Amino acid sequence: MTVPQADRHPTPHERLRSALDTLPLVAILRGLVPDQALPVGGVLVQAGWVLIEVPLNSPEPLRSIETLVHGLPLALIGAGTVLTSAQVRDVHAAGARWVVSPNFDAQVVATAVSLGMICIPGVATPSEAFAALAAGATALKLFPAEMIRPDAVAAMRAVLDPGTVLLPVGGINATNLLAYRRAGASGAGVGSTLFRTDRALAHVAEQARDLAAVWRAGDAPA
Repeated sequence: MTVPQADRHPTPHERLRSALDTLPLVAILRGLVPDQALPVGGVLVQAGWVLIEVPLNSPEPLRSIETLVHGLPLALIGAGTVLTSAQVRDVHAAGARWVVSPNFDAQVVATAVSLGMICIPGVATPSEAFAALAAGATALKLFPAEMIRPDAVAAMRAVLDPGTVLLPVGGINATNLLAYRRAGASGAGVGSTLFRTDRALAHVAEQARDLAAVWRAGDAPA
């Protein structure tokens, strides 16, 4: 029997694609503490960011995730530095709907997939990329981007399925963001360029607006 469209929940791929269509930049809030979660998340959403990641090596990350999930219903909240299946289950229980890892671990991917979560493992080679996709990864984190320059992204893009989502992470800033986009990146993850715990909220807001403007500048004809 065909499930009526209105009753069908979006797949992880559909949820991610919808967020990427809004703005394909991931805010990586490493070091975030729970009291900062809503103020920082709020300025990001105001700047058009909808993909917000709290790495698990931050203080009380599950509390921050819960705060963001309940306080920012228009954003898609995820967890980063997810290394084990137990951590996948913990962040799912906290309300996160996507997980990011610095590496590819088949068990982490399998657990995320079983929970209906978006799963973005880290890869650095075509072999890792194909293995992660075969295991069920929703998208690929190209990490560390300091080692995967734009020309390497273009080479990976040439051999992967055209629909594969590639998100370089590591050292991404306003200077190199467009070069990655032009090489075939689907978006990018931005960490310390955007957020540090000692950075004023106004500065975070300014960086968020500037980075979004740089990405969107790529929509204009060259």
